[in-house]
Formats: sequence, structure tokens, C-alpha cells
Amino acid sequence: MKKSIVYTKTGDAGTTALIGGTRVSKADDRLEAYGTIDELNSFVGLLVSYLEVDTDIAFLQKVQNKLFSVGAYLATDQGKTDLSDSCLISQDDVAMIEQEIDKVDNILPPLHAFVIPGGERGAGVSHVCRTVCRRAERRILNLVADYQISNELLAFMNRLSDYFFVLCRKINFEAGKDELFWNNTCK
Repeated sequence: MKKSIVYTKTGDAGTTALIGGTRVSKADDRLEAYGTIDELNSFVGLLVSYLEVDTDIAFLQKVQNKLFSVGAYLATDQGKTDLSDSCLISQDDVAMIEQEIDKVDNILPPLHAFVIPGGERGAGVSHVCRTVCRRAERRILNLVADYQISNELLAFMNRLSDYFFVLCRKINFEAGKDELFWNNTCK
């Protein structure tokens, strides 16, 4: 079997092809959106390397697959080609995250202040995932005026950042690390 070629040279002039064949600038808002999804997925991979709880790892691997779906959705020129079923985010995907948030949140103490990112390394990386996820959500929202973006995809991204927040807390809680809270007196 012949090895695939990693480089194609088709992007050397600063353009790339969407699914459907349309060539766009690599600075296009759509690429910024799905590029941020790719960045998030890379940070999720890093986060997984710090985790030891198999159920957390398995859940995040499901999330990583769904992030590929989000990226493919954003990379599809719906004016030229139909979305593949594998690109679709469903209400069940949103519910999957909500159920995981509820499961994790039920073991955590109530929260009465803003949490300063930090603690265990895995918690710190989960905070990075949370903030990159929020940026990806903003990049996607920039597309709404010009492109069809499903409500389920928007809800998925919003819930996902919430999940990373409760996961940060869970990692620190299970490690016996005290959470750092914002000193709002600024002293």
C-alpha cells in the first residue's frame, strides 16, 4: 500500500478547499471557527493525558469525535453539498453533555464565588479547554449571520464549556485540592 502524501501544495497561495470544493482564504471566518475547534480538540487530547478516571477519559473521547463532526459541519459548503449525517449534532448529543454535567455537579460542593483557574494540572488544562471552547463558540456565532448553523451545534458548544468547568472542579475535588476563589475585594 502506498503511503499517503501529507503535503499537497494546493494551499501554498493561502487558500484551502471547503467540503464541496469551494476555495476560500485561510483567513476566512469559517476556517477560524473550525480551526479553533481543531485547537480545542488538541487541548482535549492533552487533558485526557492527565486523567486517570476511565469514565472521564471515555466521555472525552466521545467529545473528541463530536468535535470532528462540528469541524466537518463548519467546513461544509452547504450551498454546494449536503451535510453528511456524520457532521450533524443532535439534541441527544446536547443531552449527553447535560447528563454528564449533572452527574459531575452532584458530587461537588455548592459554589458561592468565582473560581480562579488552577489546582491540579488536569484541572488547569480543563480550564484551558473551557476558554478555548468559549472562543470557538464566539467564532461560530460570528458565522450565524451568513451561514446556516444549527441550534443543536450552538447548544452543544455552550454546554461543552460548562462541562469543562465542572470537570475542573471535579479533578481538584477528587485530588483534595482546595479551590481558589476570586478575592473580589481586590486586596
